[in-house]
Amino acid sequence: MAALPERANVVIIGVGGIVGASVAHHLIERGWDDIVGIDKSAVPTDIGSTSHASDFCYATAHDQLSCWTTAYSIDFYEGRGRYARVGGLEVARVGDDERMAELKRKVASGKAFGTRATMISAAEAKQKFPLLEQELIQGALWDPDAGLVTPRSQVVTGELVEEAEKTGKLKVFANLPATDLIVKDGRIGGVVTARGTIRADHVIVCAGLWGRLIAEMVGEDLPVMPIDHPLLWFGPYREFDGTGKDIGWPLLRDQGNSAYMRDTGDSATTEGGMIEWGYYEETEPRLVHPRDILEKSEARLSPSQRDLDMEQVIEPLERAMELTPILAELGYEEKRSFNGLLQVTTDGGPSLGESTNVRGLWYAVAVWVKDGPGMGKLIADWMTDGRTPIDIHAADYARFYPFQTGAQYIHDRCTETAMKVYNPAVHPREPFSKGRGIRKSPFYEREVELGGHFMELGGWERAHGYAANEHLLEKWGEKVPVRENEWDNRHFWRVSNAEHLEMSEDVGMVNLSHFAIYDVEGPDHVAFMEWLCVARIGGERNIGRGIYTHFLEDDGGVRADLTVLRMDDRCRVVDGADAGPRDFTFMKRVAADKGLDVTITDVTEEYTTIGLWGPNARATLSRLVDPETLSPENFPFATLKPLTIAGRDVTAFRISYVGEQGWELHMRYEDGLAVWDALRDLGVMVFGVETYANSRRMEKSLRLQNADLLTDYNLLEADLARPKVKEPDFRGKAAYLEHRARNQQVATLCTLVMTDNVDSQGVARYPVGTCPVLDEKTGEVLVDELGRRSFTTSIAYGPSVGKNIALAYLPHDRARKGNGLMIEYFGEHFPVEVAGVGYEPLYDPENLRPRS
Repeated sequence: MAALPERANVVIIGVGGIVGASVAHHLIERGWDDIVGIDKSAVPTDIGSTSHASDFCYATAHDQLSCWTTAYSIDFYEGRGRYARVGGLEVARVGDDERMAELKRKVASGKAFGTRATMISAAEAKQKFPLLEQELIQGALWDPDAGLVTPRSQVVTGELVEEAEKTGKLKVFANLPATDLIVKDGRIGGVVTARGTIRADHVIVCAGLWGRLIAEMVGEDLPVMPIDHPLLWFGPYREFDGTGKDIGWPLLRDQGNSAYMRDTGDSATTEGGMIEWGYYEETEPRLVHPRDILEKSEARLSPSQRDLDMEQVIEPLERAMELTPILAELGYEEKRSFNGLLQVTTDGGPSLGESTNVRGLWYAVAVWVKDGPGMGKLIADWMTDGRTPIDIHAADYARFYPFQTGAQYIHDRCTETAMKVYNPAVHPREPFSKGRGIRKSPFYEREVELGGHFMELGGWERAHGYAANEHLLEKWGEKVPVRENEWDNRHFWRVSNAEHLEMSEDVGMVNLSHFAIYDVEGPDHVAFMEWLCVARIGGERNIGRGIYTHFLEDDGGVRADLTVLRMDDRCRVVDGADAGPRDFTFMKRVAADKGLDVTITDVTEEYTTIGLWGPNARATLSRLVDPETLSPENFPFATLKPLTIAGRDVTAFRISYVGEQGWELHMRYEDGLAVWDALRDLGVMVFGVETYANSRRMEKSLRLQNADLLTDYNLLEADLARPKVKEPDFRGKAAYLEHRARNQQVATLCTLVMTDNVDSQGVARYPVGTCPVLDEKTGEVLVDELGRRSFTTSIAYGPSVGKNIALAYLPHDRARKGNGLMIEYFGEHFPVEVAGVGYEPLYDPENLRPRS
């Protein structure tokens, strides 16, 4: 038995799964060595999800990151001769029109993110998969790149580990669980095992189902949960005997029944001569905390293969037998059937990246086989370069607030996501029903009284509109269309657009308590913010100002978009609720790495904010404070001033995210209600965040981080470059200077308007979500010189301009005002026109009229 090393550069916990093995492979590819891999099971694993995974890959998703990782993984498997690209079907049954529409939406997302899915007829589906009852389906999605990892991802895992060991850069120890982690001064120090301690500077948790137990060793939790996934085998099925194939027919997804099936090929192959049928429980999912998973000696099959109760699946199985009668003809093998544990997460994304509390401790958990190699590459690139080749915000473990890693929250949210693994067509705006009411502003009860239509972000309950304002539809109804299509209207309240127009004519106030707010203090606080920010932060002239700025990656990609309030003794960072926790963690890491004497404190719940905007904002606020204080001469744009409102101290910041004049009013949480009531006593209308975050923002061509601003694009492409480059150094400055020196940018963020939104049924459409941007003649997606595809990064209806508005990055030669293009929405093409190149608002609030 080989001696356990006392020291290593990297320890991978869970190297026996496809994720751990992929991480090891890609780390070595990037030049890392002295890596130790341990696993509580055999290597490759005989107890983890990799040991029983169905091993198929589909790249049909509505998010760019998972499409990228799946495509990378498919190419990776195929490049090793371990992939059968047999294609995959997703069918819509007769009568299930919502599923049919969802398939069309998936095809559009595929075009946006680079997959090749298309719609085919029921007859074509039958031709590709003869086991189908053609008359029961109305059509299907066909993904030619879908397929199977062959013969198993478990085999690929073993090969990757063996190859890595042969390089001498990886040493592997099977059947050796981690029993503890060593942490010193906030950094990982090593891994404790029954055979001794391995000191290490980097530890990567790839422990899959048991990842939460490893995180608990350092007082953290991962927002993931194992769930039962019923798997049944039917056979024998001899259709492909003698072919040597691991799979013969394409994959079949019957997501309206929350199920799938595939054959297992030649009976002479490893898993052959059967049909596998899998189901995802959509009403009462069975969650299992990792601490309740059996040990190997206790389980009939393995710890991740729990016994199946046929009552779980009898109803969907009967429906499956209607669609594919072969299942009834063959009968199932009870002994081989089981519940295979897999993981769901609280928001649908995996947990990747460095721990928020322990430097050098990394997580790669809740990753499926279809994404394993892709995620392994991202981890290796991230650890090597400090960034990834594609924007990673949706998977970064640092995206979670502390409350989002609480046990009850994890259980509740994972229960809800488990119900949506396969069947429902999840709306882009669909709110969670669980894990709600956690963070409420001081105005919450007032908003309830106003009939607030609440959504949630970062735990905050945010009203998108108010029933109390329904009367405004009598005034503005002609400019606020009724959304006839149910999908377009789902989770949207028409009153929001009326509030938008009323604010633009008079004045309105909006609850902005969801802002994430961080105080940066200490001797080096100015130098620290100077290094992080593109905009100038230092200098006496900036004290008393609010500075809109960005953080960049080293390669110039836009990492963060925020405002820095420069106060006498600190910098107060005002950030979005979505991006806040990730930026907070990033700031702390940079400060530590640079050895700067700063303290960064989360004061989000100590302060609250009200936005007061509209052409009458100054006149209205003048009724509560000295009018002279508010004059443009005394209160210039982007400056801060202390005010007293209703006897409470308020920091007023003259800024606007809706184009209209006005202020953000910042105050202590406990003072907020008095200020709110004082404004309401003046008759100020309350409007919802729909106006703030969507409709008016879009009319003003204002950008949103994690949507329009991504690390995939630079600040010049987003048209947010500063007039001059500041003298002090800052992160990404070299790349920023190089981008500025270019004669032209590869792409530019443009504002598009739909010139006709009526579909083939004569219904006016109001798109939500992501739509690919197409050439108006060829119907092909626009692709720039770097291979980046054009799609809508934001889209909303603008009531002031009376049109649907979208933002999208366009290749340089297509970023021309007046250019005609198309977007695809639910399988139909709609004409759009480039109305603005770069930052060009469609609405000029100073003249209170649309720009011609």
